[in-house]
Amino acid sequence: MEELSKAIATVEAHPEISILVLRGSEKTFSAGVDVAAHTPDKVAEMLTRFHAIFRALVASKKVLVAEVRGHCLGGGAELAMMCDVVITSDTATWGFPEIQLGCFPPVAVTALASIIGQKRAADLILTGRKFNGREASSLGLANGAVSDAEVGSKVSEIVTHLATLSPAALAATKKALYVWDAMHFDKGLARAERIYLDELMQTEDAREGIQAFLERRAPRWKGK
Repeated sequence: MEELSKAIATVEAHPEISILVLRGSEKTFSAGVDVAAHTPDKVAEMLTRFHAIFRALVASKKVLVAEVRGHCLGGGAELAMMCDVVITSDTATWGFPEIQLGCFPPVAVTALASIIGQKRAADLILTGRKFNGREASSLGLANGAVSDAEVGSKVSEIVTHLATLSPAALAATKKALYVWDAMHFDKGLARAERIYLDELMQTEDAREGIQAFLERRAPRWKGK
């Protein structure tokens, strides 16, 4: 998280750079935040560090491009969904599985509905189900789904075109394009954080979900 935050800040300081590509490995875009970081003694600091990345992305003047292969889950899916252009492998595995741990994804509950619609967002967040890159594209989470071998070349094609455009014009256009959403994102995320820390993380089920995952057993929910 610290490395990514520093990288974003470094790029933002260079007005001649207009594009930032986020990619993982060929096997995994990102499996999300370490579950162990969700324990009560660590979760507040984790959210502060993690959400600082999203606040920086929302304020970014760069065109953000996500190159997704393999697993794109939880915080990783949140990271991809906040990019301007997303190209995914059609066989990539997407999902917001936090509910299965007795938690919820704060960035997704704040912004996913505005990207794909409320009912679709509710389906993905409340069920925590996994879905492939083809469905991610059909839902509007990605601009396109191609074969795993074609992801890199498709991203290169997009970046090459964007590089022919004015960095200043792209920056101003991004600001105008997202000005309404940006105004509401920070307030919405702050509310989601408070619910997460002050309400959800005070429940026995949230602690049980994390502990059960770490102990590799089925959770025993108590509903409180």
